[in-house]
Amino acid sequence: MNVLVGYATAHGSTRAIAERTATALRHAGLAAEARPVTEVEDADADAYRAFVLGSAVHGQSWLRPAKDFARNHLDVLVARPVWIFSVGMPAALRGPWRRMAPKELPVIEKGLPPGLVYRSHRLFSGVVERDQLPRTGRLLFRLVGGRFGDFRDWEAVDAWAAGIAGELRAGG
Repeated sequence: MNVLVGYATAHGSTRAIAERTATALRHAGLAAEARPVTEVEDADADAYRAFVLGSAVHGQSWLRPAKDFARNHLDVLVARPVWIFSVGMPAALRGPWRRMAPKELPVIEKGLPPGLVYRSHRLFSGVVERDQLPRTGRLLFRLVGGRFGDFRDWEAVDAWAAGIAGELRAGG
């Protein structure tokens, strides 16, 4: 089975999670590759039998290239199994802000192209570095208790990818 793990990234966290997902799928015996969605042509998309699509989240929304890919290839996506993931900063937050993170998923999903059907949607934390935010953004981030660092949970990524592999191997 050929699986595209397509992604849109801003600073590299989403790319690393996509690559880790593709590696896990390959270790499970599937043919999988991670590619930026901007490099996937129409004919290429039709060659895949399943999709795992992900994007960095800015302003509670996927990046434009990821949303465009989903909208432009909807006819292919609706006929095949699709999983989606988003990369934000819930683990970088503390207190009430962190408890609000799961409420971000429905907001992100509302901004996706209408008609996109997917089996599951996971929100992973990425890397948050000082230089990724403007000065005002850094100040606000610190005021809400945000912490800078690498918050990727590789065990969670691997477990999610293993679940996808299990579904695909079972014929789904």
